[in-house]
Amino acid sequence: NTRRDVFKDRKVRQALAMLFDFEWVNENLFSGRFTRTGSFWQNSEELSALGRPANEKEKALLAPFMDEVLPEVMDGTYQPTVTDGSGRDRTVLRAAVQKLAEAGYAIEDGRMVKDGQQLAFEVLIGSVPGASQSEVEKMVLAYQRTAEAIGVAITIRGVDDAQFQKRRQTWDYDMTAGSLSASLSPGAEQIWRWGSQSVEPEGTFNYAGASSPAIDAMIDEMVNARDREDFAAAVRAYDRLLISGHYVVPLYHLREKWVAHWSHIQFPEKTPLYGYQFPVWYSTK
Repeated sequence: NTRRDVFKDRKVRQALAMLFDFEWVNENLFSGRFTRTGSFWQNSEELSALGRPANEKEKALLAPFMDEVLPEVMDGTYQPTVTDGSGRDRTVLRAAVQKLAEAGYAIEDGRMVKDGQQLAFEVLIGSVPGASQSEVEKMVLAYQRTAEAIGVAITIRGVDDAQFQKRRQTWDYDMTAGSLSASLSPGAEQIWRWGSQSVEPEGTFNYAGASSPAIDAMIDEMVNARDREDFAAAVRAYDRLLISGHYVVPLYHLREKWVAHWSHIQFPEKTPLYGYQFPVWYSTK
């Protein structure tokens, strides 16, 4: 929640994202079934900027805002931090400490401090789509343990569903777990997720409190695009800004949908982009 002073600095947000040991969490808590999410339009060949250098259209769109885009995101080499899966990768921890040092923090007496104040925040947890509160809690406990290794203090606050919804609607949290569903054709709904005008009104989906003229400009380009190429370029440029802003600690997703079915129940060889649709399944009996 960048409405809080502790998260104002992008370098701090980037360092905190580095501390999430996805490899350990995936193997020890989820039996290795998930894939790390790195883009807001993951797995879209047209819309995702992940692993893809910016083309000339994107460069032109982003030219006035280049200070907000990380070089590795522009050239397509960015990937979320990968650890050795130990839960205490010293190389990653050292890099996170260095990034925090750029933001003015230093370790003193085992505490990560700046101006005498320890880097500390609370994570609000509850049930979110795809994960129960207990699953979220286990994940955050692992995150807490890694952060403590470099002197960052994280407390965890579990609440019931009613409180969870209320506190998220009123921005009453430091960090929280959540998910945002996405359509195959993003549009005006993005204003109420990342646009500047969604920061103050309660009840929007701008959980991170993002407010940037660059993001607003890309949303405007996206919703006003009139051909497919211009639209895709605007979305990728927008993706690069969101990734570079480190507004979230990237979590994970399933690469495929799992369905148990009788062997005589079959489905078409080609399925829609949204996945399986039961009305087109058929029986061979």
